[in-house]
Amino acid sequence: MKFARKRVTAFAAVAVAAALVLTGCADTGTGSGGDGGGAEGGSDNLAITFLPKNLGNPYFDTSSKGGKTAVEELGGTFAEVGPAEVTPDAQVSYINTATQQGVGALVVSANDPKAICDALNEARDAGVKVVTFDSDTNPDCRDLFINQADSEGIAKVQVDLIAEQIGGAGEIAVLSASANATNQNAWIALMEEYLASDYPDITLVETVYGDDDDQTSFDKTAALLQTHPNLKGIISPTTVGIAAAARYLSTSDYKGTVALTGLGTPNQMREYVEDGTVTAFALWNPEELGYLSAYAAAALIQGDITGAEGDTFEAGDLGEYTVGADGTVLLGDPFEFNADNIGDFDF
Repeated sequence: MKFARKRVTAFAAVAVAAALVLTGCADTGTGSGGDGGGAEGGSDNLAITFLPKNLGNPYFDTSSKGGKTAVEELGGTFAEVGPAEVTPDAQVSYINTATQQGVGALVVSANDPKAICDALNEARDAGVKVVTFDSDTNPDCRDLFINQADSEGIAKVQVDLIAEQIGGAGEIAVLSASANATNQNAWIALMEEYLASDYPDITLVETVYGDDDDQTSFDKTAALLQTHPNLKGIISPTTVGIAAAARYLSTSDYKGTVALTGLGTPNQMREYVEDGTVTAFALWNPEELGYLSAYAAAALIQGDITGAEGDTFEAGDLGEYTVGADGTVLLGDPFEFNADNIGDFDF
């Protein structure tokens, strides 16, 4: 798989990492030939199971596409399992089942930093390698975290975009995913700090949660606009949320008067950029994120790395990566998508 490396508008001085994924439907099977199991802890056990926050989410569909491609390149077996809804303990049963099956690795986007730790550590005790991606657990619950982006950079990018779009002053709100999402909460806390230090004339009036559900996010957008009649902008750092908010704004009287930015995929947001609902938004490539996560899992299984700072491994077409502090690997640079470049991308 060859990934396009067009850095159309990389955010200045922000080193972040990300990945794109696409699996249109949940592949709860084993990928290309195999039963999804394997000898516990064996270096040849390349049965790798992806466990996103929830199934049916376009963002995780895309990351799983990348993961499946990588696993197939490695000659392993791929599976994707997960809950329908984003709740803190919804992933535990899937972790337990994968452990019983003796998979080589679990690649997990955590719904909560603590709720799945006991299950993950039981899996590790049984010889399963654990890689988190997109949303981390506590570091002592996993072997590696594949981070889509540096948290400070992601927060800064979104605040800078909304500030530019509303002229640096006014009321804004945040439409987030679930209240327990570690990545979302880290970004929002940093956004608040950055707003206070660099944009004192912008007031964050409320943060609401759409639970990465389209209709809930749509309804939360409507409620925000009714509750805050002077609202000038919304930041939605979640692909489901920004698309739902854009859908609401596009057919409302707020189109063109209330700005919207955040994290979205080009295919989700194209129509809203082209019709003027959204000026610009950001994201990394989720497919690459899934692809890198799978290669990292294989490197752990095969004993090429342990997850220690300074470890290096090859990630197929993405090249070599180095493990940083706290067992974290960063993918790459994010993009700003706008009317001038959105037509160049298809994911």
